[in-house]
Amino acid sequence: MDTQLMETVSTENVVASTTVGQELDLNAVSQDLLGVEYDTSEFPGVVYRTQQPKAASLIFRSGKIICTGAKNVDAAQESLESLFDEFRDLGIDVDDPDVAVVNVVSCADLGSPINLSAAAIGLGLEAVEYEPEQFPGLVYRLSEPDVVVLLFSSGKVVITGATDVSTPPKALEAAHGKLDSLGLLA
Repeated sequence: MDTQLMETVSTENVVASTTVGQELDLNAVSQDLLGVEYDTSEFPGVVYRTQQPKAASLIFRSGKIICTGAKNVDAAQESLESLFDEFRDLGIDVDDPDVAVVNVVSCADLGSPINLSAAAIGLGLEAVEYEPEQFPGLVYRLSEPDVVVLLFSSGKVVITGATDVSTPPKALEAAHGKLDSLGLLA
């Protein structure tokens, strides 16, 4: 692995999912928790934000909770633990819910501009979506690892769909290797 290339990978967002295993009265939750947002005309759940660590939990009537905006897995877990503590203080029975990472979004830099039209052809039309009138990047779907890599002409990259923080560097290495083998990197 190219160490310099791997050093450009940074985790930007970790999305985690859990459930408290029971239906929740969102009106009561929104009234009892301080600083939450709940407007059913805007969003069907309660938005609970933590500042340390910075993250937002989307709480649904079904008891499902999605935590987003965390910068790492520990921060997502810590933010959810804070919410679980609040629930316990309100008398909502919360054991120790399983938390699953459902998406890790990372950014990186290939260190070289990319001709996206040439990349679309070289990477194979079955693996890419490229409509520059709609979106300025090329959507490259890798099968191994199973993630989506958004490539931009500047050489910047966004990797999404990973469920583990060790996957984005592997995806970057795979995308870099393929683009390099096609002669598309300087």
